[in-house]
Amino acid sequence: MARTLISVPKTAEAGEIVTIKTLISHPMETGFRPGADGRIMARDIITDFTCLYDGEEVFRAETFPATAANPYLTFTTRATRTGTLSFIWRGDNGFEQTETATLTVT
Repeated sequence: MARTLISVPKTAEAGEIVTIKTLISHPMETGFRPGADGRIMARDIITDFTCLYDGEEVFRAETFPATAANPYLTFTTRATRTGTLSFIWRGDNGFEQTETATLTVT
């Protein structure tokens, strides 16, 4: 399981635009670099990130080998109701990680 950092405002007013920040610890090996033995290392990247707000997709990003290690993504969404934000990272070799956070709307 990879280490993640997620920043979501504790509270927001109804209709307010909120900024959400995510970071996941992942080496993002491109598949083009030789290892210590001179053989090309296998590709191992995060290929897709999705954020769901109470089950509704509010943000999606597709990443590629040129993406830096430990990908950091920031985006905005409108706070419409108190609910759960689900963050889903998917990648090579069956990698999938889901984290959640609550956004409280006043």
